[in-house]
Amino acid sequence: MKAVVIRTFGDPEGLEVVEVPVPVPAPGQVRIATEAVGVGGVDAVIRRGTLAAYGFREGHLLGSEVAGRVDAVGEGVDASWIGRRVWAFTGLSGGYAERAVAAVEDVLALPDSLTGADAVTLGGSGVVAHFALERARFTRGESVLVRGAAGSIGITAVQLAARDGASEVAVTASSVGRGSRLRDLGATRVLDRSGAAAREAPPGFDVVIDVVGGPGLPHFLDRLNPNGRYLAVGVVGGQPPADFGMRLMDAFRRSLSFATFSSDTVPGPDRQAVRSAQFADAAHGALRTVVHEVLPLEQAALAHREMDAGKVFGRIVLTP
Repeated sequence: MKAVVIRTFGDPEGLEVVEVPVPVPAPGQVRIATEAVGVGGVDAVIRRGTLAAYGFREGHLLGSEVAGRVDAVGEGVDASWIGRRVWAFTGLSGGYAERAVAAVEDVLALPDSLTGADAVTLGGSGVVAHFALERARFTRGESVLVRGAAGSIGITAVQLAARDGASEVAVTASSVGRGSRLRDLGATRVLDRSGAAAREAPPGFDVVIDVVGGPGLPHFLDRLNPNGRYLAVGVVGGQPPADFGMRLMDAFRRSLSFATFSSDTVPGPDRQAVRSAQFADAAHGALRTVVHEVLPLEQAALAHREMDAGKVFGRIVLTP
């Protein structure tokens, strides 16, 4: 079968389409004939070699979430899964392929009216957005800033914060056009990437959800209100300065909080319950997904070039 692997770490040109054996589902797994593959920010981080210290090696088969139809099951899995349309989390590998395997507990049946592209746009990111707001102890009437809101995590966080009664939902955006699209999704104020606004912006926010990280993170820590909470859910802009915690100590009397968040720390059944509810909302139009572009699997390098260039609004989806 066709698959996309990292031939060499670094630029997207290091991705290569290869032929690999069709995987056989192990006990407790299902195999999916993929119809849609989500291209996420973590894929780009792995491709660059940033996570090599965590065991990722050249030759790695990228991809963490797919949608498609189950065509085989491993020992101990109910055969009634065969033929069902599903979303699946494949770990941090195995998704950029014509067939993928996943543990049955990481598989979820899809509503008939939800496309595979929509499923892989919402499946992983929606859970992060939901639990990030929960971990930040966000409550109705508080103000929220979503930094890096043009990606699938940010787009969902904007909608959830607006739906749950935020007094203000501010976003950072790289252009007026993107800001306008985010307003349509529930944002009430648009800041540029530095955090400045064309019009007077509030001096602070109760909650910051940050997908970007990078050297600008300390500046956004300064935008927290007293008792404000900052959740870092991604580092697509790179690691923050090593001494960024000094900003918290310098503001000791304002009782600020900083935390990282990965959905890996949420029990699987809780993730699946939220994901199922979000899929139902999306199928009925109560939660919107934004698919930036659908490309063939062979154009995975193009998808990564567009991500690196900051051209993506929502999520790129690959199709075998």
